[in-house]
Formats: sequence, structure tokens, C-alpha cells
Amino acid sequence: MFVISKLVWIFAQPLSLAFFLVFLALIAGLLRWRILSILGATGSALILFVTLYTTVGNLLMQGLEQRFAKPAADPDSLQCMIVLGGAFENEVNTVRHGIEFNAAADRFVEALRLAQKFPQSRILVSGGDGSLSGIYEGDAAASERFFPLFGVGKDRLIEERQSRTTFENAVNTKEFLASQGLSNCLLITSGFHMPRSVGIFRKLGIDIVPWPTDYRTDGEVRPRLDFTQPNLNAQNLATAIREWYGLVGYYLAGRTSELYPG
Repeated sequence: MFVISKLVWIFAQPLSLAFFLVFLALIAGLLRWRILSILGATGSALILFVTLYTTVGNLLMQGLEQRFAKPAADPDSLQCMIVLGGAFENEVNTVRHGIEFNAAADRFVEALRLAQKFPQSRILVSGGDGSLSGIYEGDAAASERFFPLFGVGKDRLIEERQSRTTFENAVNTKEFLASQGLSNCLLITSGFHMPRSVGIFRKLGIDIVPWPTDYRTDGEVRPRLDFTQPNLNAQNLATAIREWYGLVGYYLAGRTSELYPG
């Protein structure tokens, strides 16, 4: 399932689809299949235009981010928090032994803030190597270097190093929580990732409090053309579509409580 999902995403993301349609148009043109060639070229151009020069990706991202609102205030007390991996540049860190973050760094920044405010809380970091090769360290391993730099002792960390997917995050986390006698933890992950994450945790009967972070939109996106930031538009559309692939796939596989948890 893990390998299949990785391969599907390689070929099914928007820019890959645009490339394959161009390739199809080229082959059809060489074979003098004029209609097929036109359809392929037109489809590719349409995908590229929507991906690069509209707010479709931001709208999809905004919808995901608004499913779970972040509480207006911190809790009065905090026993534990679960931080889902996906925030470290694991390929770089494995070689350079550093602490390089990607765009999802807010997951760990927020966890650090809460850890310093609630010094008795435990931090369960769930994240192994999600690559196909399996040769890199995961977020849990990198967190062992990150938190102590800011005065959070290793004794407060619970490192779940085996999970490669969000489903494995939840399954393995459930075992760790039971062994440590922890419950009703904050679930810290990106806002767009929260619906799928909560759906899986609910399905497994794990009591959590959604604590979204790492927002990619301002919450006021409207449908329109946008020629100012094609790279960001493409990135947000790819991220949102990937999340929807996960929502639909996990729902059909019976791994989440509902199609679009909220």
C-alpha cells in the first residue's frame, strides 16, 4: 500500500499529468492522430494554466485548513502532545546531521512553544522515513537534536521512529500512548493535514484535541486569476490534491471515520 501510494502520486500530480499529456500529444502528432494530439496539448495547457495562474490550489488548501479551527487560547494544563512528522528535510539532515526544516516547520515551533509553557508535558513525535528508499532518518530522530537546544530535555520526548504514513503515525502512536499511560493529547500537524489525521485517529478510537498549525492561506482566498506567484500556486495545488487523494483513498480503505472529517 505504501509503495503503491508513492508511485500513484509520482504520476498523478498536476505537473506530471501535464507532462504526460504533452508527451501523448507529441506521439499522436507523429502518428498523425490529429484530434488526439490536439486534445492532449489542450489538456496539458489547461492543467498548467489552472495550476500556475489561478487560485484553485489556494482555495482547496483553504477548505482543508478551515475544517478544524485552532482554539482561541492555550489549555489550562497540558499532559501531552503528539507532533506528526513531515517538517524536517530528512535527506539533508541525514547527511549533514543538522536541523533543516521545510515549510511545515511550524509543527515543531508550536510544539516547542507549548513544551516551554507546560514543562511537565510529554512530547510524542511520530515520524520515520517516508521515502521509498528507506535510508534516511525521520522526524522523530531529528527531534532528539532539536528540542534539547531550547531546554526541553530528552526525557520528555517519546520517539516513534517507524511510521511512514499518516495511518502508521496513528497506529504506532496508539501503542505508545497506551504504554505511557497518556490520553487526550493535543494533535499538532499542519492545518491542511488535520482532516485526514483526525479521521484516522477517530477511527482508531484515540482521544485527541486537534491543534492545527502551519497555515498556508489567510482564510480569505477568492476564485480569481493570479499571475504573481505561479510557483506557490503550483505547490499549494499539488499539496491540496495530494491530501484529497489521501482522504478518498483512506476512506475507501476504511481507515478514516468519514470522507471529510470536520
